[in-house]
Amino acid sequence: MDRCLAIQFRWSRPTGSRSRRSIPISTPNIWSDARRRYDASGNIISEREASDGDRSIFQQDYDRLLFSSPVRRLADKTQVWPMDANDGVRTRLTHSHEVANLARSIATRVAAASGGAAFGGQDLFRIVQPIVSAIGLSHDLGNPPFGHQGEVAIGSWFESRRSWIFSHEREGEGANELEHEVPANLITEFVDFDGNPQTLRVMARLQTSHHQVGLDLTAATLAASLKYPVHADARNKNRDHIKKAGYFESERNVVEWVRAQTGLQEGQRHPLTWIMEACDDIAYSVLDVDDILKKGIISPDDVLTVLKHTDGVRDLESVAKLEKKFVEVNDSPRRAEIRRDIKEQYVRAYMMKALIDDAGDTFSRNADAIKAYEFETPLMQGNRLCDVMKDIAKQYAFANPAVLRSEAIGAAAIDGLMTVFWSAIQNRKKPEDLMSKRMEARDSYAFSLISPNYLEVACRDAKATNGDGRVCRYHELRLLTDMISGMTDGFAINTWQKLSDVPTINRA
Repeated sequence: MDRCLAIQFRWSRPTGSRSRRSIPISTPNIWSDARRRYDASGNIISEREASDGDRSIFQQDYDRLLFSSPVRRLADKTQVWPMDANDGVRTRLTHSHEVANLARSIATRVAAASGGAAFGGQDLFRIVQPIVSAIGLSHDLGNPPFGHQGEVAIGSWFESRRSWIFSHEREGEGANELEHEVPANLITEFVDFDGNPQTLRVMARLQTSHHQVGLDLTAATLAASLKYPVHADARNKNRDHIKKAGYFESERNVVEWVRAQTGLQEGQRHPLTWIMEACDDIAYSVLDVDDILKKGIISPDDVLTVLKHTDGVRDLESVAKLEKKFVEVNDSPRRAEIRRDIKEQYVRAYMMKALIDDAGDTFSRNADAIKAYEFETPLMQGNRLCDVMKDIAKQYAFANPAVLRSEAIGAAAIDGLMTVFWSAIQNRKKPEDLMSKRMEARDSYAFSLISPNYLEVACRDAKATNGDGRVCRYHELRLLTDMISGMTDGFAINTWQKLSDVPTINRA
């Protein structure tokens, strides 16, 4: 690996306060409540702190996420319907709160069924529930604007520039090769950009904090948040739990610390991660359909008809109960629109109940394999009801012309923003100094819009890897993706429009 990235990301940070004590690496424990700190030499050390009265350390983790700005920004990030005018339609924030709630419900069900043995006898209310709630709330923090299409747009921008952006100063013949090009094994972090590793980066590094440790979460919560517990080098598309990357090279030292504390190895998922993943699947299936119903694209009776005409679903108890309730509602003297609204509620309630029960039962049946890290199949995989509900969402939501139009606009906005911000990052007076004066007025304006948090991290990482603070291309590209992925849908569109109004100067 290039020397620019071979050195671990290290820097000096203030030490802990009176209520905390530094500890050496202890016996690995997947429920570790240690927090990350750095000594004067930039080495990671661990620290534990006393609980805040009746509030456990893990409840503190959840609260830190709940009140954080990255979580609040999810209110203006796409779930399915970008920038929808209907207040009843979900945003990424409401989706995340619902995933957290579902995760808490399933964890409670599993704990009750096993007498707590499924979670090694850990306290359900002080440890298990807060962790699953935290990772449910945080699981989409790294998602760029416009959802999955935002990820594709970012990756496409890099792919179209693959021939030079990782290895040369600029595009075109005669461009000088970079002194520190991006290593080949790290290029995938950009051309296959994914919000999952960006989520860890937001939680562990980008969010401003006194100790410069992001949101300062415990090792257990960080471990459980790794949906895909591998670097891009170890991805395997044939194995569901490691088919994508879970962390970037820039967070490798954080992951190594988490693993030293928890004992988890590359490719091993924390048991609670399986629950979070299942809840995300349930939300994508049932609640995305709920949004379609809210928008009046299909009716609750349409959903029941699909369910009753689908093999493996028509005979389910939940479908029979739903049909019975629809008959009762139809026999009531209520107004037609009120009957429809009640039916929508029954669709949501009965389908969610069935999937929650199935997820909990599947976890309980496989608890031993999950604890032994021998389980590899997502809890909802092969669940016919979940698949049918997802198919309804794909047909009537993701393929809806309004969604496709908004995604196309969003993709164009992201492409344009990346081009402008890359110019602003690159076109500076001193190539070795990221904060030096920009060469053009438009670049100065765009550069002024980059979050101070992201600039601080980029400069700090440059100093940690090079000592003299010279910025490598990897740092520049990380800064670009930090800025773009951190935008909300509305901010991205507004910023794109503002920057488009500023003309470029043709010096040819």
